[in-house]
Amino acid sequence: MREYWNSACRVLVATLAACAVMLVSIQAAQANPDRWRGQGWSKTDFDKKSIDYSEILSGGPPKDGIPSIDKPQFAPISETKDLASSEPVIGIDINGDARAYPLRILIWHEIVNDTVGGTPVSVTYCPLCNSAVVFDRRLEGKILDFGTTGKLRNSDLVMYDRQTESWWQQFIGTAIVGELLGKELKTIPARLESYENFKARHPDGKVLVPSNKDMRAYGRNPYVGYDSAARPFLYNGDLPKDINPMARVVVVKVDGKPNAVTLELLRKKGEVKIGDVSLKWQKGQNSALDTSQIAEGRDVGNVLAQRKTAEGDKDVVYDVTFAFVFHAFHPKQPIVKS
Repeated sequence: MREYWNSACRVLVATLAACAVMLVSIQAAQANPDRWRGQGWSKTDFDKKSIDYSEILSGGPPKDGIPSIDKPQFAPISETKDLASSEPVIGIDINGDARAYPLRILIWHEIVNDTVGGTPVSVTYCPLCNSAVVFDRRLEGKILDFGTTGKLRNSDLVMYDRQTESWWQQFIGTAIVGELLGKELKTIPARLESYENFKARHPDGKVLVPSNKDMRAYGRNPYVGYDSAARPFLYNGDLPKDINPMARVVVVKVDGKPNAVTLELLRKKGEVKIGDVSLKWQKGQNSALDTSQIAEGRDVGNVLAQRKTAEGDKDVVYDVTFAFVFHAFHPKQPIVKS
């Protein structure tokens, strides 16, 4: 019965993807700041922008329709029983304060505003891009809080800060609309890793838990079969050539330049070096975007990105996303496949 359900869901995903392609042109024609102002965006300065508004599409939910978590609650590892060892979490350690943010929760909320080790952070996850990025919320002496706009650009989450209601692109951490246009958030090293790996590193760490377990179907994947779909949802950009647009790639900056290596190449080799950054692969992490239950998703493995320093190996910022995403934001940069 489970296989039948998953198969049926994959057929539905394919059908929805085809419908989404037809809806893109309609939504692009409706991308109008005057319309948006009447949808709760009266404070946003739409005269300041770095993008064409036809690139902005509605993801379906309205402003804050996907609710960020602003008062996160945690439990010690010893009291966390519902997470499978191979489930994906975003692991952070700042000044000895180690916290895990399970994708089973983030897939429903996309943003967690938190303070870790004294540092105000936003832990973000865009399911349609499989992009997990942690930002420092401090900007020019102010602390920002982030929410979801309900909008997408290049199928990627468009966030907003509640202080100025500027719009931010999650994948690159840059303000694309509003008062803070062009400002960039600092990214913080984090690991998209299995819960087992996080526990092994931080046996005394804390785990994000739902404030209300009945609010969402935590543990269930609402995007069944998405990462094996033929093309992305709600995307009107060019697709990369000679590679499956939904292939996972590992993105890391070296000397300020973004680089991408396919996860499959890293899996085969076990380790790939880009400049002074070492990327390593280890089995044991579920895809959050495969089967209906995240804990049963296929094994896509763990990625470790580090740089050697005088103090030892240090984690660096990286992202595991889809090929179409990297191509959309860095069209001139190649994706290393072999």
